[in-house]
Amino acid sequence: MPAACESVLEDIEDIVSAEDLKPHDRHFVRKNVFPKVRKRSSQKNVQADEEPPSDSIIPGVQKIWIRTWGCSHNNSDGEYMAGQLAAYGYKITDDSAEADLWLLNSCTVKNPAEDHFRNSIKKAQEGKKKVVLAGCVPQAQPRQEYLKGLSIIGVQQIDRVVEVVEETIKGHSVRLLGQKKDNGKRLGGARLDLPKIRKNPLIEIISINTGCLNACTYCKTKHARGDLASYPIEELVDRAKQSFQEGVCEIWLTSEDTGAYGRDIGTDLPTLLWKLVEVIPEGAMLRLGMTNPPYILEHLEEMAKILNHPRVYAFLHIPVQSASDSVLMDMKREYCVADFKQVVDFLKEKVPGITIATDIICGFPGETDEDFQETMKLVELYRFPSLFINQFYPRPGTPAAKMPQVPAAVKKQRTKDLSQLFHSYNPYDHKVGERQRVLVTEESFDSNYYVAHNPFYEQEFRRSAQNGTNWKAQPSAEIPGKTQPSSCMALQLPWQQGGGGLKILSVSLALLAVLVMFYYRGMKTEL
Repeated sequence: MPAACESVLEDIEDIVSAEDLKPHDRHFVRKNVFPKVRKRSSQKNVQADEEPPSDSIIPGVQKIWIRTWGCSHNNSDGEYMAGQLAAYGYKITDDSAEADLWLLNSCTVKNPAEDHFRNSIKKAQEGKKKVVLAGCVPQAQPRQEYLKGLSIIGVQQIDRVVEVVEETIKGHSVRLLGQKKDNGKRLGGARLDLPKIRKNPLIEIISINTGCLNACTYCKTKHARGDLASYPIEELVDRAKQSFQEGVCEIWLTSEDTGAYGRDIGTDLPTLLWKLVEVIPEGAMLRLGMTNPPYILEHLEEMAKILNHPRVYAFLHIPVQSASDSVLMDMKREYCVADFKQVVDFLKEKVPGITIATDIICGFPGETDEDFQETMKLVELYRFPSLFINQFYPRPGTPAAKMPQVPAAVKKQRTKDLSQLFHSYNPYDHKVGERQRVLVTEESFDSNYYVAHNPFYEQEFRRSAQNGTNWKAQPSAEIPGKTQPSSCMALQLPWQQGGGGLKILSVSLALLAVLVMFYYRGMKTEL
């Protein structure tokens, strides 16, 4: 076994299969192997489905199917893993049936997401597929029974996905769960300049940090992502530049809490954002990810200036979770409802038209009817155009799972009541008849619409010209899933330098080139 493979063992948390020899053991065993004369067997006795010896398998030629659940951070990790595997020679396929190996990139936020993950593992095993697990579920609880015997790539080890896949294809089970460190200090994760296959070729997701500073009693992600670890500003700026050269026209900044960025390395979020806007070309946009109220409070003035920048969406996701201070205290959210209102009121005053998105958890342990009514009043007050409503699920190993639970029927009813309130108001009625500048970045599921956003990240659907119908705008507070079109074309975006960095885009998005060019010239489309 080469020396490079021996170094892999330093981060191997577990060799799951008891029958597997370690690399250096295999090396010495082979020295003592004497050839044996095999008895000739008749063709009819040969097992048709017998797997070849691991030494005869050639890695880098197999087909791999990748499935990702969860947040934009997890999706970025999935894109990086796909890019590295493709660069090594593996074929990334959309057909799970034809794949030789399934790479399942999990989310641990809710029970349903983990249930889907567990069911996919079972389906893969029933189909005799090789399996590699990634994401927050195995990172947080690698010794769960249903993960036994399977290879795992940790959330900070995605730059070594090729090694894990290679060993798994050979029939070995390995687990890389270590942390990235430099002189003993934990890093943000794998390098940002790794190869990447984006689900949407026009959008780059950049994880600016991993982990957080909180200890929310309901959160399982903390067990996987750990404490705050930020990437240096220069590395993030370089990644943004690289992305624009590759044809990207929209950047999403993501992490478990973008507002906490830089506290571990002596900087802060506004400092990063001002550096990033310097390199955003005209016509491209930056979207800021979720930030918790405590950390944005310290930078309200600077954040308002940044959110007014013409190349930054006037959009911010600030999860409140509950409008009851007693519930927030049980959650250990480290702010009160007055803090949240201060942030929202200030930004609404200083950034006219800003879109504020928030999250609500219905039925947290100990939540009374009075607590829930306070939350209903908050939503009625602000009429959030984007509201993520979550029924509480107790996650194993979290403090909230040990608290007295709200009855399931009550949780379900509160979720339903809040959903009805959300759908009872129309946050965009006052914009009917306005003319808006939009940036088109994707297609709808049914390919009948182009999906665009205005400067406030309000989503609009426009009927595809290929359907021969009039275009119709449909502003919406709910952001649907995205699909990756199948057929491709080459397109050179205006800010790409001298013939380099051709980008592969969908033929069905051919109109995008025209739209983007008109965007530069100030064309406005009518709602």
